[in-house]
Amino acid sequence: MRRATPIVLDDRQRQELERLKRGKRVSVRLAQRSAIVLHAADGLDNQQIAAAMDISRFKAGRWRERYAAHGLAGIEKDAPRPGRHRRIDDQQRATVVRKTLKQTPEGQTHWSRSTMAKATGLSDSTIGRIWREHGLKPHLVQTFKLSTDPQFVEKLTDIVGLYLNPPEHAIVFSCDEKSQIQALDRTQPSLPMKRGRAGTMTHDYKRGGTTSLFAALNTLDGSIISQCHKRHRHQEWLKFLNLLKRQTPEGVEVHVICDNYATHKHPKVQAWAAKNPRVHFHFTPTGASWLNMVERFFRDLTDKALRRGSFYNVSDLVGAIDEYINAHNADPKPFIWTASANDILAKVKRARRALDKL
Repeated sequence: MRRATPIVLDDRQRQELERLKRGKRVSVRLAQRSAIVLHAADGLDNQQIAAAMDISRFKAGRWRERYAAHGLAGIEKDAPRPGRHRRIDDQQRATVVRKTLKQTPEGQTHWSRSTMAKATGLSDSTIGRIWREHGLKPHLVQTFKLSTDPQFVEKLTDIVGLYLNPPEHAIVFSCDEKSQIQALDRTQPSLPMKRGRAGTMTHDYKRGGTTSLFAALNTLDGSIISQCHKRHRHQEWLKFLNLLKRQTPEGVEVHVICDNYATHKHPKVQAWAAKNPRVHFHFTPTGASWLNMVERFFRDLTDKALRRGSFYNVSDLVGAIDEYINAHNADPKPFIWTASANDILAKVKRARRALDKL
């Protein structure tokens, strides 16, 4: 039986391959080839490498053999291929990458294939190919928010601790309001989906009023306790807290995770908390609503029951919300939190360092 060529790396070679694997300015192809060689050096055969990286075993074997025969030079460049020579040289490719990363077209925030093609004299398809090779997507942007809360670390550690190591004989609820949900009725009937055509709906609508959903996600089993109200003041928040109190067994400690909305810290809410010592409030850091697990449920509710719905009035809207929650509670699934506080803090520190360099 043929055996894969063994790969043995010294410290310097391994460090160089690790750098190429993680390099932000390294082509996607070279980063992948470096990862193949590192897997091979760790003792994985071609079949195992293929499974780990979702590639073919022939591809894993090809770059293993080329590195074994030629070292780093064997994976840095593709082998010569028959046919026409490349018309786009490395300098032109480097120019496209540099302009994409360092410049923007005049009067615009980002490049498109057509604007880059016009600026470099290349074709749209060539620009797209170069961007794919280097993992560049100038049309996409990811959003972020770094909390400025002076007690960020303490609050983060507290809430993540409730998710990963909840207290015994206690119930942890992730709570929030989804306020001002609009009852939107489409101006014309929608057409159903059929073969060869997606369902349709008008872009315009008639407003039929709003409601605010108060929801508490049981982090242990994923079930939801909810109420809908016309407004979302401290009065409604107190009604919802009383509902939570009634639906939890007497004598059981209740931990409520919520954000810093003024309603949650109203003097009358504080007075209620003093009279109900078994209910403990945990506030997320300012600007860190992503820590509140119930936001994940709100996203599912919007995607699956609200965004494509048509509601004549608020009663229809509340009925749809209740129907979705009842179906959810018939077979609830908890959301599993996996990130530790240390992992999150390390990511936040990296983000702050990156911002400080700007």
